[in-house]
Amino acid sequence: MAFDLAAYAGLFSAALIAATILPLQSEAILVGLILTGDYSIVALLLTASVGNTLGGAVNWILGRGVERFKDRRWFPVKPAQLEKAQRWYRRYGKWSLLFSWLPIGGDALTVVAGVLREPLPTFLVLVFIGKAARYCVLAWVTLHLS
Repeated sequence: MAFDLAAYAGLFSAALIAATILPLQSEAILVGLILTGDYSIVALLLTASVGNTLGGAVNWILGRGVERFKDRRWFPVKPAQLEKAQRWYRRYGKWSLLFSWLPIGGDALTVVAGVLREPLPTFLVLVFIGKAARYCVLAWVTLHLS
């Protein structure tokens, strides 16, 4: 197994950016690195999971301060949409963060968790579990289909 810092840094960066509100896919990079057979699967999974979790934490931080801008004309979310997301999070609670990996709505969950002041340690643990589970399934499928 090789240790190529650039490969791991690239995967980490892609996973971090993909978890923010910016569109990027880290799954393709992970699959590509797995298929080379040159890297430790465990190291790849940890790298992607930590990067993606920290990207979610960026959203949590944005959520902590987003409400002060909700009445601005340029704000991308209508007050009714923000209230709907908050009601949904209040209904399902912190456990919904296990689904923060979902391509639709996952990033919104992490922002709303910040808006509603979910404690950061709880946030990080639940988001990491969800995102790591997704990457593990992806790695398993990749290894068994290749």
